[in-house]
Amino acid sequence: MYAERLAQQRSVTPPHAGRGYWRRLLPLLTALACLTRVPSFAHPLWNPDEGYLAVQARMLAHGGELYETVVDRKPPLVPWLYQGAFALAGSDSLVSVRLLAVLAHLLTAALLAALARRRWGDTAGRTAGVLYLLISVGLNPEDAQAAGFEVFMLPCTAAAVWCADRGRWAAAGAAVGCAFLAKQTGGAVLLPVLWLCGASWGGLLRLGAGALVPVLSAAVLTDPAGFLFWTVTGSGAYASFTGSELHVLARAVANTALLAAACAGVLPLVARARTGAADLWLWLASAAGAVALGFHFFGHYYLQLTPPLALLATAALRALPRARRTRALVTSACCCALFVTWGLLAPRPELTHAQRLADAIGRRTTPDDRILLWGIHPETYWLAHRAPATRYLTAGLLTNYSGGRDGPGVGEKYAMKGAWATLQRELATHPPRLIVDDSRGKPYAPDRIRSLRRLLAGYEEVAVVDGAVLHARAR
Repeated sequence: MYAERLAQQRSVTPPHAGRGYWRRLLPLLTALACLTRVPSFAHPLWNPDEGYLAVQARMLAHGGELYETVVDRKPPLVPWLYQGAFALAGSDSLVSVRLLAVLAHLLTAALLAALARRRWGDTAGRTAGVLYLLISVGLNPEDAQAAGFEVFMLPCTAAAVWCADRGRWAAAGAAVGCAFLAKQTGGAVLLPVLWLCGASWGGLLRLGAGALVPVLSAAVLTDPAGFLFWTVTGSGAYASFTGSELHVLARAVANTALLAAACAGVLPLVARARTGAADLWLWLASAAGAVALGFHFFGHYYLQLTPPLALLATAALRALPRARRTRALVTSACCCALFVTWGLLAPRPELTHAQRLADAIGRRTTPDDRILLWGIHPETYWLAHRAPATRYLTAGLLTNYSGGRDGPGVGEKYAMKGAWATLQRELATHPPRLIVDDSRGKPYAPDRIRSLRRLLAGYEEVAVVDGAVLHARAR
C-alpha cells in the first residue's frame, strides 16, 4: 500500500531536482520568515518559558547538570540550544536564540514546501511554505513570537513526515526522537509516520531504532533516572484537570479562536476538503491530542497544529479556481499582518514588572549573592544577573501552580516528589541573600505555604516593588 502511494506521489513531481525552483523559493521564504518574526526582537523576553530557558542555560554554563542541579519538566534539547547560543553570542541578550527560532521556522516551511511539491507539484510547494509562515504567527504574540520549546520541535516533526514520505525510516525515527527531545508532545508525530510505514516490519524496526538512538543518547548524556523522572514519570499532578476547569476551558476557547482567526482564509476550505491525504489528517489529529494532553491549552501548544493545517489547506486550494486561491492567500496575508502588528504594539506589563524587580535586586545584592525568587517569572534571575539559590526556578515545582493552575490543586502537598526537602538542603548550604516574594496574592502566597513562612522567619522585609516583597537575611 505504501509503495502505491509513493508511486502516485512521485508521478506529480518531475524526477529532476529543479534547483532553479529552490533558488527562487528559498529567498521568498527567508524574507517572509524574517518579516513575520520582526516582533520577536521588539522585547528582551516574551514569556516565562524564555526566562526559564535563559536561566537554565546560564546555570549549565557555570557547571550545572541537567536533571540534577538544573531541573524542569522538559527534555534537554532546547536548554542545550540556549546554552550553545549563549556560548557563541553571550547571555545578556536573546537575539542569538531568536535568530535560531527564525531559522527553525524557515526550515519547517522549506520541509513542508518539499513535501507538498512532491505530492502536488511546484505551485503547491510554494503555497504550503508560504501558508505555514503566515498562519504560524496567529496566536497571542507572547506565544507566537517567543523562542520556546514548540518552535524548535516543529522542524523535527516536519522532517519526520518528510523522511517517512520518502521511505527513509531510520531518519524518520531519528526526527521523531528529536521532536520528543524538544518537547515530549513532539512524539505525537509518530502516528502519521507509522501510518506511512504501514505493515513493513523492516521499516518499523528501522523506525524504532532511529527514534531510540537520540532519546537514549540524551538520557545517557544527562542522568538516566533523572531524565525519566523529569520528562515522563514525575508530572502526574501537573497534568491533572481537577480544580481549574473553567479557568482552563476559557484559555482553550480563546487560543482556539485566535488560531481560527489566523486561518480564516483557509479553514473553511480545509473543513470542506475531501482530500485523501489520510496521513495529514492523522497528523492534525495527533497534534490536536498533543495540545489537549495535560489540559493546559497554552497558546504556544497550538503551534504544533500549524504544519498539518498548512498542508491540508494547500491540498484544498488545489481544487479551486485561481481567483479563489488568490483570495484565500490574500486573506491569510491580511490576518498575518494583523497579528504581526499586534506583536509590535503589544504591551508587556509583566516584563516591565520583572525589570523593575531586577533593578531593585541588583541594588541590594552583589553579583556573587544568591537569591530565591518565589514566583512564576524566573526571567527576573536572568534580568538581575543573579544566581538562583536552588534548582527550583519557580514556585510551580514546589506548589503545582505551574501551568496556570488555581484553586484546590495548588499547595505544598502537590509539589514535585522530594522538592521541599531538597530546597531546604540547598538553602541551608547556600542561604540566599534575598528572598523575593513575587506571589502578589496568588494561591501560592506565603500565608498558604507553611514551609515558606518558616524560611522567611530568618529574614526581614526591606522593600516592596509593584507588590513584590523583598526580604533580606537578618544579620
